[in-house]
Amino acid sequence: MSTQSPEPVRFDTKIAVLLRVDLEPWQRLNVTAFLVSGLGAELPEVIGEPYEDADGVAYLPMFRQPVLVFEGTKETLTTAHGRALSRALPRAVFTSDLFTTGHDRDNRAAVRAVPTAELDLVGLAVYGPRNAVDKVLKGARMHP
Repeated sequence: MSTQSPEPVRFDTKIAVLLRVDLEPWQRLNVTAFLVSGLGAELPEVIGEPYEDADGVAYLPMFRQPVLVFEGTKETLTTAHGRALSRALPRAVFTSDLFTTGHDRDNRAAVRAVPTAELDLVGLAVYGPRNAVDKVLKGARMHP
C-alpha cells in the first residue's frame, strides 16, 4: 500500500464569502454562517457525502470544497454584488438591517423592503466557475 498522498483536488468552481471590513468579529462569523447556509440549501452539488467517525457515528454532510472568505469596503461589496448579478451567479446577501431582526420572516421582509441599488450590504456569498467568482471579487482581499 502506498503512503504517498493523492494529488490535491482542484475545483473548477469556487464558494466565496465577501464581508464588509468594518464588521465586529461576532458579526463576521454570524454573517458567514447565514450566507453559506443559503448556498448549501439551494445548490445540492456543493454538498459532499455524510461523515462518519471510526465508531460509526454519523455526521451531517458539509461543503465538498473550501469556502474562501474575503473582506472589502462597502463600495467593494456594492461592486461585487453588481458583478454577481450581471453574471447571474448564485448568491446570498446579508444587509445591515438583518442585525436588528430576529427570525427568517423578518429577515426576508427587511431585504424585500429595499431596492437592489440601495441595499446596505455587509456580506455576499457567491458560487460559480472559479474565473467568474474571481472577477466578481476583484478588489477584495483574503480575510486575515
